[in-house]
Amino acid sequence: MNEIEHRHTIPPYAMRRVVLESPFAGDVEGNLAYARECIRDCLMRGEAPFASHLLYTQDGVLDDTIKEERIYGINAGHAWMHGAQAVVVYTDRGISEGMRQGIASATVNKVPVEYRSLHEVGASA
Repeated sequence: MNEIEHRHTIPPYAMRRVVLESPFAGDVEGNLAYARECIRDCLMRGEAPFASHLLYTQDGVLDDTIKEERIYGINAGHAWMHGAQAVVVYTDRGISEGMRQGIASATVNKVPVEYRSLHEVGASA
């Protein structure tokens, strides 16, 4: 069995569920590209990542520039933490206020927080 076939035989319940924290606001285009790289990194680690800032900010869903809609998105993302085994924080582009809120929510809910970099020596990408 080759490596790709082996990865497809991993039962979904065996994948570690993680909430992904990375920046969104500011350089939105660059931050979205970075978040996609982070999702790939999680998947290559055998994890099932959830990145609310990629899902909820799509056209026609929520507008992150409208305070009330941003709050809806943040709260919905934090709701997923209760089913997560960890919150993974990718730090290459800094830690934003939204990420700090996610870290605080994880801490209050006793969800382990892990810090990662895509660009560290030995980091998977």
